[in-house]
Amino acid sequence: MADIRDTPRSFSLEQLSAAMADVVAAAAGSVVAVHAGRARTSGIAWRDGLVVTSEEALPDDLTGTTDLTVRLPGGASTKATLVGRDAGTDVALLRLESAAPSPVTFDATPVRVGSIALAIGSFDGTPTAAAGLVALSGPAWRSLRGGEIDARIELGLTMRRSAEGGLALDALGRAIGMSVFGPRRRVIVIPGATIDRVAAQLAAHGRVPRGYLGVALQPVKAGPEGIGAMVMGVDRDGPAAAAGLHQGDVILAWNNEPLRSVQTLLRSLGPASVGTIVRLSLQRAGQPAEAQITIGERPAD
Repeated sequence: MADIRDTPRSFSLEQLSAAMADVVAAAAGSVVAVHAGRARTSGIAWRDGLVVTSEEALPDDLTGTTDLTVRLPGGASTKATLVGRDAGTDVALLRLESAAPSPVTFDATPVRVGSIALAIGSFDGTPTAAAGLVALSGPAWRSLRGGEIDARIELGLTMRRSAEGGLALDALGRAIGMSVFGPRRRVIVIPGATIDRVAAQLAAHGRVPRGYLGVALQPVKAGPEGIGAMVMGVDRDGPAAAAGLHQGDVILAWNNEPLRSVQTLLRSLGPASVGTIVRLSLQRAGQPAEAQITIGERPAD
């Protein structure tokens, strides 16, 4: 009987296995383990002395003065502090007290559905890996928390919890972003372009500004087919109060565009919206009205 190990197919599988192991070994030098209280997650060396990780994986009460422990490749430990976090894009930035691993350079080449993908994490300084396929590759999208994500990438693989915040690679070993958990534990990728943009803002300001109206809104019907947003409450120190909005006003249009939903309105309050002036078409006590509001910056709390 012929030995299956002598067949060309098994030889190609052996080559693939060795190539994937080489890719993991090369990438693991830039992936760290992050210990924050009872939380165990992974992180990526982004710049000298700075590490990015999954914001959602960190404790909610974590602050810039809370001690963090980061396990470097090989197992050595260093202390770190939180520079800033952005829930909208699931990006947090940490500063290490000692020398950091070699930073990653992200590649912006679009990934193809069906191509091989790897998720590299770290467990106490020891690399972990998961392999699968790119299950979805689509255009930019906005998260439920209002973050602008530069591409929608989902991976068809099973990832251990401690690998969240680690590095996502394509079949050529190029760094495409950070692997995190989405709804129903689907593995999604925060693309490198998003990480670079958000981490730069966190490094400079400690936060990513979000637009703020200073109102509580409730969707209501406006006409046979229209949608409006009724003002249920007004922050007396917020932009809406300064613009003269009152409880009971119904927002019908935003810069002359009919309102599609309250959620769409709120999602438009991204970083670029801060300081812009918006014209609102209202219904007030059954009569048409207009208002101009200068969008403010959402308070830190």
